[in-house]
Amino acid sequence: MEPINLEIDGTQQQSAAPLLVEEATQELASEPYDDQQPSYVPPELVKPWGSNDASVLYHCYLIEMKPNFCSDIPVNDIVLGMRSELDSDVANMNFDLGVGKGTITVNFKKAAEIHFSSEQILQCRRFQITIFRILMYHNLQKLEEVLERLSVGQNLEVESIDYLLLPAARMHQRPSIIDWECVMSVPFRSEENSEYHVDSSPPNNCSHVLHTKNGKVCTCRIQNSLVYTPHTGLLYCITGLLDDLNGNSLLRPRGRRARTYKTHYEEKHGIKLRFDQQLLLKGKHIFKVQNYLQSFRQQTEKDSSHTSVELPPELCSIVMSPLSVSNLYSFSFVPSIMHRLESLLLAVNLKRMVLDRCTENVTIPTIKVLEAITTKHCQENLHLESLEALGDSFLKYAASQQLFKTYQNDDEGDLTEKKEKIISNAALCKLGCDRKLPGFIRNKCLDPKKWIIPGDYSGSSFLNEKLPFNEKNIYIRGRRKVKGKRVADVVEALIGAFLSTGGEIAAVYFTNWVGIKVDLVHIPYERQFQMQPEKLIDVRHLESLLNNYSFRDPSLLLEALSHGSYMLPQIPGCYERLEFLGDAVLDYVITAHLYNKYPGMSPGLLTDMRSASVNNICYARTAVKAGLHKHILASDSVLHTDIANTVNNFGSLSAESTFGWESETYFSEVLGDIIESLAGAIFVDSEYDKDIVFQSIRPLLEPLVTPETMPVNPVSEFNCHCQKMQYIMKKPVVSIQNGVVTRTIEVEANGVVKYRHISTASNNDTAKRLACKEFLRLSKGN
Repeated sequence: MEPINLEIDGTQQQSAAPLLVEEATQELASEPYDDQQPSYVPPELVKPWGSNDASVLYHCYLIEMKPNFCSDIPVNDIVLGMRSELDSDVANMNFDLGVGKGTITVNFKKAAEIHFSSEQILQCRRFQITIFRILMYHNLQKLEEVLERLSVGQNLEVESIDYLLLPAARMHQRPSIIDWECVMSVPFRSEENSEYHVDSSPPNNCSHVLHTKNGKVCTCRIQNSLVYTPHTGLLYCITGLLDDLNGNSLLRPRGRRARTYKTHYEEKHGIKLRFDQQLLLKGKHIFKVQNYLQSFRQQTEKDSSHTSVELPPELCSIVMSPLSVSNLYSFSFVPSIMHRLESLLLAVNLKRMVLDRCTENVTIPTIKVLEAITTKHCQENLHLESLEALGDSFLKYAASQQLFKTYQNDDEGDLTEKKEKIISNAALCKLGCDRKLPGFIRNKCLDPKKWIIPGDYSGSSFLNEKLPFNEKNIYIRGRRKVKGKRVADVVEALIGAFLSTGGEIAAVYFTNWVGIKVDLVHIPYERQFQMQPEKLIDVRHLESLLNNYSFRDPSLLLEALSHGSYMLPQIPGCYERLEFLGDAVLDYVITAHLYNKYPGMSPGLLTDMRSASVNNICYARTAVKAGLHKHILASDSVLHTDIANTVNNFGSLSAESTFGWESETYFSEVLGDIIESLAGAIFVDSEYDKDIVFQSIRPLLEPLVTPETMPVNPVSEFNCHCQKMQYIMKKPVVSIQNGVVTRTIEVEANGVVKYRHISTASNNDTAKRLACKEFLRLSKGN
């Protein structure tokens, strides 16, 4: 499917026919969804690994990290070298990493453009492969083999993850922004260092030279180094010398007899220390690479990197030097930082693809696109749920008003059927797949152990597929399972992202781009009403209930209150068409109001607030509270009895709340339908002014739900409680007799029935709520 070039202009835009639902249904039936979908990699991170150029230009960015807590280990800046220049809102991004003690704020800043020679690039790759393999795997296995392949791979034209991550120079080391001395720490060469001396001010009675596994090494080269101890197979970061301990000092392990270090190593490891007069080294365990993007990351085990050990120099083999503990600590955060950068670059590429042929000035922040393609499974502090709720409400609104004005002779049932075929999950999934959206979806949290080390072209670093796309290249890392519902959610969330930042013009553009043709242009509603509305309804009183909205065409008000059973020749239609339209309009304006009024709410809260506010029970209670039931035109005696029963039950409920799922009483659906049909009538009469609809209906709905007053949905709370307690919920048994619904719920634990309850109500939803509320009451001991 080719990208759509859509002119969005209120004066020129013509009403577009909606998606051909019959064709869409046939396509969906003939093309079953394949949940094995590609995982895209941004082209900015993929470059030919080898190069014959004498020098290569890198765009260098400073990754500044500022801890928001006190720490005994400083955090140093990192230099990121990219062969492609970053998009402006990515190049200046900032976000927080969650660590055990607090957060670290990460800031990106453009630093310089630097030409690297092929020898420098090779050395940089040696450095970053070494430091990341050590941090990720805590061993030296295959490191030598990987490093040996670097020289061979330097001449290969293979495409792989390729960028540079280097230690930043401190201010006194500038003008170079790169700490080249640290970069040159790999491989460590003892023959070069034995003659390397500076005034390192060794402790008293200490030589400048220490005996190590590498031979004689100057103390200044081992005090900030990373060492390997073959007798344990462990790696340590050396932070200095212990000026009061040597091999003959006493080791006092907890609960054991005291003995010298020399004796300890001989008895435990069978090693005789030859240089027992040498001061011991103070070492720290290697830091663990973790996912610091997780919104609720918990430290489940003790972090050994905070403890120190004493090491005899002669048992240590130096791997990297100079390498400070703060540099090693800083690089442990890099996989999380680069995972966020990679995700943002995916969002950049998706945004470019969508806006490639847009003729309007539509500006969408990349972070909003990222939010729209990030699922809860990523466990980060942003995900698509709020945008999905907003986009779902807009799509429902846009499709409903398009169908309403396009098919003016269709009844509510036909319109609903057409709408469901357009906005169903299956239809949205099909459209999303046609636009290659599944490859952009982020549905897994970062596993640091699987992060691809840049420059290491071995194993999983190979990216052997290239996807031509919109005259741009996108790369495929592999395939993973993406549910069809998830694709539909992302389509709705992207609509929400465009709507929340670019307004309705941007949302209409994206909706058309994805394949659903809609516009928001008003088209007159043509029908023939021959009766004067004032003869059947009290127009002025009803207008006063609607915040004094004055109808230009009062026949719309008459239509909105006419039940299908009220048959008069002068009234050609009932309220159902207006109800169909008003349902979508109210859902959209209320959802948009909640989204804009509470911008800092957690993603799931908007969904719950929308559910509490936009439902038939909520609207029915509103109708009774306002007395609108008195104005319904109907000739159905059963309906009149139903409404009368609802009104009688209303007195036992709180008059202050209109929230839907608090009710334990059944409300006639017609009462809720009337609120929606009135909203539809105002929308048509005001020439599609949804703001006037909200202003007119809002006083009836007050007080609107807030984060503080929102009731907990008993069904959701019941499900969460059972999951928390590891209860097994048996399939409920539902029976209907003489219009009364009986629902039996049963909960088991370890094969034993913990709870069983039978509830009765006039409909299944109410019976379900009653059963869940009773279960929660008993489980809490109320």
